[in-house]
Amino acid sequence: MSVETLLNRAPIAERFGGAIEDLGFAHGVHAFAAPPEMIVELCRFLKEHPALRFNFLSDICGVDHHPDAPRYEVVYHLYSLPNKWRVRIKCRLGDPPRVPSVTGVWRTANWHEREAWDMYGIRFEGHPDLRRIYMWEGFEGFPQRKDFPLRGYKDKLNPFGAEGTPPTQPDLATKNIPQGGPQGGRSTPAA
Repeated sequence: MSVETLLNRAPIAERFGGAIEDLGFAHGVHAFAAPPEMIVELCRFLKEHPALRFNFLSDICGVDHHPDAPRYEVVYHLYSLPNKWRVRIKCRLGDPPRVPSVTGVWRTANWHEREAWDMYGIRFEGHPDLRRIYMWEGFEGFPQRKDFPLRGYKDKLNPFGAEGTPPTQPDLATKNIPQGGPQGGRSTPAA
């Protein structure tokens, strides 16, 4: 049986004051809420502060709270290997969802942010290569958004999908993956 020590929240409160909301501690995870413009500074602080050392980014995920406003949220899960602490940072976003990239803090954020972009359409400003990671280039829409049809769009591969303009489809026989879409060949966001 291990005894977990509680996170020393004093350095965070001293540095950020009321700008970072303390959401408490539950299920072994300390939680905070941060505005998007402070996320990089907060993450760098949590990683580099000698008493905290959150040196592992476990995950970044998107959330769609439709029809509530603000609609989107990005959730960061961090772990301090030396201290064995877990932290969750919630960052609420408007529509369209935008937040600065934390790839400059943790390189692994590259893949996590690409996943949130691909599934939710959350734009990570300053990301070095924001493009789809699951869906093919040219796919239109973001499948984890609550307004995306549950059955997908109706087309020759999906006769039970929702009516509407279907996204482009790969040709499964030739494995030809179509290029194009609203961004002119890539599903990366416009600058």
